Amino acid sequence: MGLVAVSLPGLAALAALLFTWMQVGQANKELRISEQGQITNRFNAAITNLGSDSLDVRLGGIYALERIMQDSTRDRATIVSVLTAYVRRHAPLPEKGSEKQPSPSPDATPATDIEAVMHVLAERPPAGDELVLDLSRTDLRGLTPGTGRSEFADADFRESDLSGADLSHANLAGADLDGAVLRTTDLSDASLLAAGLAGAVLSDALLTAANLTSADLESARLGGADLSGTYLNSTVLEKAVLQDANLTGAYLRSADLEDADLSGARLNSAELTLADLTGADLTGADLTGADLTGAILTDARLEGAKLDGVRGLSPSQR
Repeated sequence: MGLVAVSLPGLAALAALLFTWMQVGQANKELRISEQGQITNRFNAAITNLGSDSLDVRLGGIYALERIMQDSTRDRATIVSVLTAYVRRHAPLPEKGSEKQPSPSPDATPATDIEAVMHVLAERPPAGDELVLDLSRTDLRGLTPGTGRSEFADADFRESDLSGADLSHANLAGADLDGAVLRTTDLSDASLLAAGLAGAVLSDALLTAANLTSADLESARLGGADLSGTYLNSTVLEKAVLQDANLTGAYLRSADLEDADLSGARLNSAELTLADLTGADLTGADLTGADLTGAILTDARLEGAKLDGVRGLSPSQR
């Protein structure tokens, strides 16, 4: 009997603790429900603002969605989908395709709201099952998406026009840029690892120190582009046009340059070991100090090329 009497206060304390725990759990549940309700209301208001005729109101909606992305991990993928759809709707590529349009003005820039959306997307917080950014066939000429390392890995920019854009230091690894137009675009120090750039137009683009390792640039046009110090190891450049391009000190180990046009290109001190240059046009190219050890030069044209200090060439090829 004495044992029961002693145990009663302990049982009462345990019951009180259990009751308090249940109350806290219920309060937390109600708090989460309330928070989700607030986020839903904020999301609906932001979506409504995106449809406004007023630029200021639309910008408010864009930045409201950015804040929700920061506050709610579960809503990030949905917001990314909404914002990319906004860009595709409000900055579509002209029907004829930008490749058929005249070269853009150096001062061409996206509309203020499009620039704002791209800034939000470029600096969005990471999410788990995030959707791929679908920005295909959009007009993004002169884009300046962010101040840091813009995050566009695996994004879909197929056939988009990014001429004159500043994508320096951007992460475009795995991005699909097939058929995209990037005339005079700044891609210096950008990561384009394993990116798709087949048929892309990169005339006069700035690609210094960019990483294009294992990228697909088949039939791409890079005339006059600056690729000095660029990493192009194992890159596909078959039938690419690199006429008058600057490839000084570029890394092209095991690159596929079959039937590429490198006439007049600067390849001094470039590493071309094990590269496939079958049928490549190197007429008038500057290969001073380049390393061609193990390169395949079957049917390659070297008329007028500068070959001083080139390694890996047989006497008959000089």
